[in-house]
Amino acid sequence: MRRLHRAWRLSRIFTLCTLIASSGYSLAEEGVTDSSILIGQTVGLTGQIAGPVKEMNAGAAAYFNQINKNGGVHGRKIELHIVDDKFDPVIAAANAETLIKKDHVFALFQSRGTPHTQAILPILASSKVPLVAPSTGAAVFHNPVNRYVFNVRARYQDEVKKAVEQFSTIGLKDIAIVHVDDTFGGDGLIGFTNAMDSFKLKPSLISKYDRAKPDVPKAIDEVTKSTAKAVIIVGSATTVAELIRGLRAKGSTVQIMTLSNNASQSFIDSLGPVATGVMVSQIMPAPHLVSSTLGQEFKTIAKDNGVAPSYAAMEGFVSAKLLVEGLKRAGKGLTREGLIRALESMHKVDLGGVTVTYSDHDHSGSEFVDLTMIGRDGKFLR
Repeated sequence: MRRLHRAWRLSRIFTLCTLIASSGYSLAEEGVTDSSILIGQTVGLTGQIAGPVKEMNAGAAAYFNQINKNGGVHGRKIELHIVDDKFDPVIAAANAETLIKKDHVFALFQSRGTPHTQAILPILASSKVPLVAPSTGAAVFHNPVNRYVFNVRARYQDEVKKAVEQFSTIGLKDIAIVHVDDTFGGDGLIGFTNAMDSFKLKPSLISKYDRAKPDVPKAIDEVTKSTAKAVIIVGSATTVAELIRGLRAKGSTVQIMTLSNNASQSFIDSLGPVATGVMVSQIMPAPHLVSSTLGQEFKTIAKDNGVAPSYAAMEGFVSAKLLVEGLKRAGKGLTREGLIRALESMHKVDLGGVTVTYSDHDHSGSEFVDLTMIGRDGKFLR
């Protein structure tokens, strides 16, 4: 009787597996079927960063579309489910939980914002779901290593250091920083303080403003009354643009620099005539550069998908390219654990112009940082 009962149980298990397989769903992992991979994204489609996000997502979508046209990854097409967090950390956390627990996405992709990405870390850990290419360069996502977070862009602190080095080199040693009062701004301030110390310089001004209700006139007044010949502004596009317009309206000729989170055409357009001369750090190669394999590939795919070339679009494009490379390496029997191991196997992998490196003790990805200036034609100049 025991043998008959055991045989009956095995038969039931075999039948159940057959039914699941015939329904089109893989036994590999949630969000994975025989024909698709469901990826989730929570990001500010509306709110302060809507412009840069639109460009970034267009670049990512263009690459995913190209992959899907060519049969997907191991026969599976990538489906991207995007929800709006309105650039609010609380909504970002709620969205991530819904995407993982209700929508059953396989992985999360390209969140935006430092406190917003921090807010979703607990759900990543509890559900063991990887997040690929968060659009933030905060050091907290690099050290200590978070097993479920794979960065692509360089650290904000490296961008700030590059700016201080450039200003010091050209003789602008009276440098100020104006930063948003949150973890993003705090991270930029740490980079600024460390960089100023390394060049044996004293800050002309350290000023902060509230993220939700920024007192822009106060910050402008502090800069104009300081001895600063250069100022680094760490914040999101809408407020940073308001600060720059206000400084120029007051007649300030201070050299202005902001970080790569504002490296979008929409940011330039929001500045209008005062855009000329503003410096912006970049964490991606120039989108118009066709001397590299990446530049040529981006130009072709962007054109085919009606995407205007921009640094923000290039970031989305490279992030999507990285995710696809990880999915390819993870193989046909796709699991979240398999994707993590596949990404950690990438050592000095050249994506055509951006080199990324991961291991089980390093999820930093790329260290590429460049400085650009907005020209009279409203374009970034290297």
